[in-house]
Amino acid sequence: MENGAGAGDDEYTRDGSVDLRGNPVLRSKRGGWKACSFIVVYELFERMAYYGIASNLVIYLTEKLHQGTVEAANNVTNWSGTVFITPLIGAVVADAWLGRYWTFVAGSAVYLMGMLLLTLAVSVPALKPPPCDGGGGGAACPRASALQLGVYFGGLYTIALGHGGTKPNISTIGADQFDDFHPPEKLHKLSFFNWWMFTIFLGILFSTTVLVYLQDNVSWTVGYGIPTLGLMISVAVFLAGTPLYRHKVPQGSPLATMGRVVAAAVWKWRVPLPADSKELHELELEHYTSRRGFRMDATVSMAFLNKAAVKPAARLPGWTLCTVTQVEETKQIVKLVPLLATMVVPCTLVAQAGTLFVKQGVTLDRRIGKFHVPPASLGAFVTATMLVCIVLYDRFLVPAVRRRTKNPRGITLLQRISLGMLLQIVTMVVTSVVESRRLGYARRHGLVAGGGQLPVTIFILLPQFVLLGVADAFLVVGQIEFFYDQAPESMKSLGTAMSLTAYGAGNLLSSAILAAVERVTGGGKGRTPWVTNNLNASRLDYYYAFLATLAAANLLAFVVLSCKYSYRVESTETIDVDVAMDDVQGGGVARVKSEAAPMA
Repeated sequence: MENGAGAGDDEYTRDGSVDLRGNPVLRSKRGGWKACSFIVVYELFERMAYYGIASNLVIYLTEKLHQGTVEAANNVTNWSGTVFITPLIGAVVADAWLGRYWTFVAGSAVYLMGMLLLTLAVSVPALKPPPCDGGGGGAACPRASALQLGVYFGGLYTIALGHGGTKPNISTIGADQFDDFHPPEKLHKLSFFNWWMFTIFLGILFSTTVLVYLQDNVSWTVGYGIPTLGLMISVAVFLAGTPLYRHKVPQGSPLATMGRVVAAAVWKWRVPLPADSKELHELELEHYTSRRGFRMDATVSMAFLNKAAVKPAARLPGWTLCTVTQVEETKQIVKLVPLLATMVVPCTLVAQAGTLFVKQGVTLDRRIGKFHVPPASLGAFVTATMLVCIVLYDRFLVPAVRRRTKNPRGITLLQRISLGMLLQIVTMVVTSVVESRRLGYARRHGLVAGGGQLPVTIFILLPQFVLLGVADAFLVVGQIEFFYDQAPESMKSLGTAMSLTAYGAGNLLSSAILAAVERVTGGGKGRTPWVTNNLNASRLDYYYAFLATLAAANLLAFVVLSCKYSYRVESTETIDVDVAMDDVQGGGVARVKSEAAPMA
């Protein structure tokens, strides 16, 4: 990957990038793919560390801490939910006070402490409950003590806290290395998120194959120790690239700004709006350029909020007068909230791959000759499928579709997300059918009561993992890029955190749905809940069919909202890219046209 050198590379960046001391930076000295290489290597090792814990967590909770299937699955999704909600805190801290770099560094230190504590919890005998007597059986398995649970879950939730500082900022730092006002760099940035996700899933692939195997067949100490060491290495690599990074100056708390705009509009609800939007309060352009910020024009959408920028005739408290830019930034975030709500159910479906999908694998024959496939390793097929699909999407589908649509991304981000949602529905339908056949085999051969392993290969689950990988290639990448791209320039970390919050809410919703299904379906005498510790006696096929129905209703709501959504346009210029197929393959020159555009 090239650093995007070209004409004008000795000039200063135009997007407000600075070094750590706040000085403007030369394009040729910092940023681009050269700086991103350090950030990408960090993400590779960090994802290996995170998924080295998350991929096999449900197995450790059930087999080592002796928790039931529903309890363990809910503990996994509750923790995952926390992991993806804490980035909201990190985003606010980064955008308001510390900046993305220092928030990331602080989060990394906390993250590393959690990994060390977790490795200690699986290594010291006194911090683990004794094994089950007689090789298994619920009554013969001693429960973990309060100390053992406290140390283990203390490590998990310390990781969640550190993750809040790292996750919303690392991808944003990477995207910040490309100047939106420099056409060649803008073009590179269009592919950044695809390759970013490619690197992430490379790390996940290692975790779901090598690390999961070591945990199941060597020891949990080795299986946790390697990702802990990997995290140490990744932080060192990131810090080594510090002299090359471009940084953005914190613009103030986005939540405080939005709260002030809403409060001011409500306070002045009786004040009429002027006929000319130029009469609304706004600062001079020099104010923004001196702070390397962006000024935005007033729009008619959500016109009530424009009252916050009305200059009142009567004397009012100073906080009630906001600038047009503050109002428009608030509108941009508010516009994203309905779409964010429709991201929760898809993230609930993604959560099944790390919980119930894995427990399904435990009930099946995992042998390939003398080798036993760890159930969590099937997650590698999700990752591998995503890697292949992302490359095909970026290198072939986008250039081919771009020639027809004239859209630099081929299809819009919301179209990409909707395709991912549709493929998720197909995945859950297939999963329900496969599970129905697995349960039918257990009933026909009298293997329901024992809850033991069925003489059926684990690879009957392969279609649901592969289909989920294809769906994620559209949904996951599109979701992250959409919320970053559509967030105001001063709130990019918040935009990234919003996309992660959907995963947090999705995991928590998964816990709530699973608990409710267990309670409702098992409410009568003699009734077996859809999900129990004995999966051979459960009705997981009904549960998956319910999730498919829920996802279909959610897709309908998403399509309705998408049709009404208008994309944000850059405040000073948009870049229309028309690249022929041979240009992408290196055979030609990209034609880039820049034109002024108002804020929409």
